[in-house]
Amino acid sequence: MFRKILAGFALAALVAVPASSQTLDELLARNYKAKGGLDKIKAVQTVRMTGVMTVGPGLEAPFVLEQKRPNKMRMEFTLQGMTGVQAFDGKTGWQLMPFSGRKDPEPLAEDALKQVEEQADFDGPLVDYKAKGNTVELAGKESVDGADAYKIKVTLKSGDVRYIYLDADQYLEVRTEGKTKIRGTDVEGESTIGDYKEVSGLMFPCAIESGQKGSPQKMKMTIQKIEVNVPIADAQFTMPVVK
Repeated sequence: MFRKILAGFALAALVAVPASSQTLDELLARNYKAKGGLDKIKAVQTVRMTGVMTVGPGLEAPFVLEQKRPNKMRMEFTLQGMTGVQAFDGKTGWQLMPFSGRKDPEPLAEDALKQVEEQADFDGPLVDYKAKGNTVELAGKESVDGADAYKIKVTLKSGDVRYIYLDADQYLEVRTEGKTKIRGTDVEGESTIGDYKEVSGLMFPCAIESGQKGSPQKMKMTIQKIEVNVPIADAQFTMPVVK
């Protein structure tokens, strides 16, 4: 679930090796089991994550990320005394960004809306992928930071392509890659995922580093607290009415 909100994307000296005899269905089953099992995954109705983002040298932004099934999402963060919000209520995406001098919430532009819709997928693109209109293929086995990982190609319903790497021993996501359109331009990004911790019988990554492929500048997210099935009102995701 959380993997798609933070989800930026990349390739670091990947060395191709022959694909294993494991089938795609077997890999996905192992992935679901490693996270805690499909029953527990689907029993989760809400998640709240609290942590800190490092967005530049000496710049840290405390954040709260909330998600509610099936596809509601809200990210709120504080930077230099101002609070920003980006949210999706299942239909409408909006943001409040006082950093640019705008004091009122506003609808997201087309490119940003497409991103937030993807991020709001509560269980991520692999769970129930056929029902979501996604196509998933096993693309081989490669090295990620010196360890073997299975490379899974995901073609989303929108036509966008993502690559998800599963650790060959733990079967948990360790990297994602893909192109994202920003202001009309395709940007190739990456996310490195790790420091998994168990909460309510489920495995959650607590360290995510994301950024543009090839760029030394990365945004680091550290999750300090995870709450599962906490009450979150639908109104939390709805764009406030500007009077």
